[in-house]
Formats: sequence, structure tokens, C-alpha cells
Amino acid sequence: MLQGSRRKQGAPGQLEPMLNGSSQDHPPMSPQVQVQGSGERAPAPEPPPYPPPPPPCTRPRLVFHTQLAHGSPTGRIEGFTNVKELYAKIAEVFDISPSEILFCTLNSHKVDMQKLLGGQIGLEDFIFAHVRGETKEVEVTKSEDALGLTITDNGTGYAFIKRIKEGSIIDHLKTVCVGDHIEAINDQSIVGCRHYEVAKMLKELPKATPFTLRLVEPKKAFDMIGLRTKSTKSAGEGRMGSGRETLRLRSKGLATVQEAPSEFEERAARKVDDLLESYMGIRDVELATTIVEAGKDKTTPDDFAEALDSVLGDFAFPDVFLFDVWGAIGDVRNGGI
Repeated sequence: MLQGSRRKQGAPGQLEPMLNGSSQDHPPMSPQVQVQGSGERAPAPEPPPYPPPPPPCTRPRLVFHTQLAHGSPTGRIEGFTNVKELYAKIAEVFDISPSEILFCTLNSHKVDMQKLLGGQIGLEDFIFAHVRGETKEVEVTKSEDALGLTITDNGTGYAFIKRIKEGSIIDHLKTVCVGDHIEAINDQSIVGCRHYEVAKMLKELPKATPFTLRLVEPKKAFDMIGLRTKSTKSAGEGRMGSGRETLRLRSKGLATVQEAPSEFEERAARKVDDLLESYMGIRDVELATTIVEAGKDKTTPDDFAEALDSVLGDFAFPDVFLFDVWGAIGDVRNGGI
């Protein structure tokens, strides 16, 4: 049976006469059809789905606290997925340029290379940003093959000194310090170069020929700032679970929250980091961790070399280095020191 009114074709807004006489005689209007004030039908709202979908699972915000290492109010940052974005967030909080930031340390305002921010941040870590201080130039004469420098970089184009070997050429130059950013070699800017590139340039400098290093030291920190072990966050803010979780920053792709490295991974990464220093004159915990991740589940050196080449092919590691790394990972896996 037809109910209600039906619009004539070609006559918008007009109604046909009721089939059952007056409008008072026709049955009640179907609940699926509503009449607007103009006499036009309007579709009834879609019924809610049944059962209703569960509310979306919202991921807790990861909020970190930060200060400038030489002294500042405490700021809050979030929403970064790599080191470059992290520096941009810190710079925004303190109204400085991201290029002012040389490197960051975790839970300590001091120039402590053991606390250097690498590829992972604990969810309760407090971030201290070390910014550009004074610029200085030092003349160096390379009397030996090795200068005694170990280089690392901040992931955004600044290489800096991570270690100075005791008794080395550089150790005798007291104006050169751990934490100094190497801005230029013989007036050639090296901003934007990776640490291994800078180490190679220094290694290839001829002996007995003086050269100039232009260095930028970080601003000196105030001793009154205490060592931080955890940030004071409100309940539930930025927490993802156990205290062993970390935010893993990656040079490519999004950051991920994952469990902190196992004892095996930490020990293996330390040994690989030592090998990086021996072979390439660099130290880089993030790089060492990536190498260990590539090799921990491989069963042959060839599989390991292939896996490493797929993620770190740009480094062109020599075969002798790869074999030593494979041996170091195997020693740790088998319970060696």
C-alpha cells in the first residue's frame, strides 16, 4: 500500500492528491520519511550502527622536558620523529634557531659523552640542549699519522669531538676540548658532513704540514644545575608502559616506542662502537646499535654483510671490519666479554 505523498515528476515542490481522500483519512506517515516545511521529503537520519563501534584507541602523548644546558627555564616538547625535528622543537620552545644547537645530552647538563643523545630516548629522560658558544681557531701540525681525535656527529650536519686520546697531538693543545664542533678545516666548511667523512679528511691530511681547525665550543653550563635522572611528569603523561621503554629515533621513517636494548644488545653495541673507533676514528652508539640489529639473527658472515649493506651501504665498510664485527657479536652471543 502506498503511504504518504509522492512528488510528481517534473513538478518539484508540489504534491499529488491523496489516494485515500483527504489527508486526514490517510494512514500515519511512514517513520522512514519526513516532510519538510516546504512540503518536500527529507531522508530520515541513518540509524546508528549496531552494535556501536568501540571508541578509537588513542595513543598517549609522549611529552619530554628540556632545558638549555647553560641554564634556562624548563620547556616541554612533543611530536618529533627524528633528531632534526627534535632540535626544531627545542629551538621553538626557546626562541632560537635550530642551527644553534650543537648536541643534546640526557639527564645531565654537562658535556658528558656517556650521556649523549643518540638514537634512543628513555620515556622519562630529561633533555639538555648544548648551544653554540665561542668560536676559536687552532693551528695543528700533524707530526704523527693519528691526531688522537674521535669524531661523532649530531645527526643534523654538525661533527664534533667525542674523545681525545691521552698523550696525542690534540691532547697537547689545551684549547681543543671534547664537545667542540669542528666547523672548518683550513677554512673549508665541513658543516653538513658526516662524522666518518670528517675523520677521513683529518686522516688524509699530510704529515709535517700545519693546518687550521675552526672550532665552536658549547656554551658553558652552570654548575648549580643538578644532575637529572628523571623528568617530573604528571600522572599518565607520556607514559607508554614499563620504564624500560624508549623512543627510538630513526634517520628514515617514523620514530617508534620499543623496549630498551637487551643486555646482549647493549654489550654488543659497545664492542662494535669500539671497533668503529679503531677502524674509522668515529664513535656512534646509534650506528653501532643498527649494526648489531642487522647481525643479531644472522647465521653466516655473508648474510650479515648482505643485511648490513642493505641498511648502511653508504658507509662501504671494509671486509676486515665486517669480519671483526661479526666475531664481536658472536663473542657476546656466546657469553664472551
